[in-house]
Amino acid sequence: MKNLKRTIAIVCGGDSSEHDVSLRSAQGLFSFFDKERYHVYIVDVKGQDWHVELPDGTTAKIDRNDFSFIENGKAHLFDYAYITIHGTPGENGLLQGYFDLIGLPYSTSGVLVEAMTFDKFVLNNYLRAYGVSVADSMLIRKGYEELVSDDEIEERIGMPCFVKPAADGSSFGVSKVKNKDQLAPAIRKAMMESSEIMVEALLEGTEITQGIYKTQDKTVVFPITEVVTSNEFFDYDAKYNGQVQEITPARLSQDVTDRVSRITSSIYDILHCNGIIRVDYIVSKEGKISMLEVNTTPGMTATSFIPQQVRAAGLSMTDVLTDIVENQFK
Repeated sequence: MKNLKRTIAIVCGGDSSEHDVSLRSAQGLFSFFDKERYHVYIVDVKGQDWHVELPDGTTAKIDRNDFSFIENGKAHLFDYAYITIHGTPGENGLLQGYFDLIGLPYSTSGVLVEAMTFDKFVLNNYLRAYGVSVADSMLIRKGYEELVSDDEIEERIGMPCFVKPAADGSSFGVSKVKNKDQLAPAIRKAMMESSEIMVEALLEGTEITQGIYKTQDKTVVFPITEVVTSNEFFDYDAKYNGQVQEITPARLSQDVTDRVSRITSSIYDILHCNGIIRVDYIVSKEGKISMLEVNTTPGMTATSFIPQQVRAAGLSMTDVLTDIVENQFK
């Protein structure tokens, strides 16, 4: 009997400001997957429009009852979903819940972990209880802005500080606030992206990021990337338009490198993650390591950190993706 190929859906798109970034990640992943081993399709999910891109350049509608599609008159089911949606519904647990209901294995962590990591305020307070260092922060909900005054923010959080959506990514809606007068417009900007926003204390130091994945057989911690930008912070232009210098491996002492790697591995285990995650940190001049956020569907574009780190580790993205997929079927 011949060895049957698994059929993989690279699920991208989504309903957030990051839709187009997700499409670029999908193209990156498509180029990395082993086509000798897998049948690979890109599935674009946006609102009620779920469709799969076919090899002939046309598209077919996804039947949401079982995530199947029709090609050449024949129904096809997927064996596995590689989720690369940055934002809702692929990074906050909604899509994971759907896949759980229909019994389709997927690349990310489960519903609870995705929901928690998507909400930066919730995640920070959860990991703080495990001894992970995070910045002090306050939560403001849309419609309840008057419950937190500018004076309270200045006294508790200090200036400068960051105002950001509590649940979003790619630095949309993020502002660095240098004085009290800038708070109100920054809060309005963030609330265009999320109904809950977070005011976070400024952490000064070297910004770094590190990817990791674990299988039943091994732990793979990637080399750390140092992020250097002349922008006010690592914003959208720095991330996606090249206004940044990314140094892999980071210029850190062996002691700091080892400590960061241990924290990254510990966070993976605390959250009980699955697949590749990427953890962002600030390292102070004194060597204090503070976590900024956990990315459970990290970017896979040509300029993204994970492919850079995989190359720096002397590994192949094709092999890494095969590792992650096959781990679900052991």
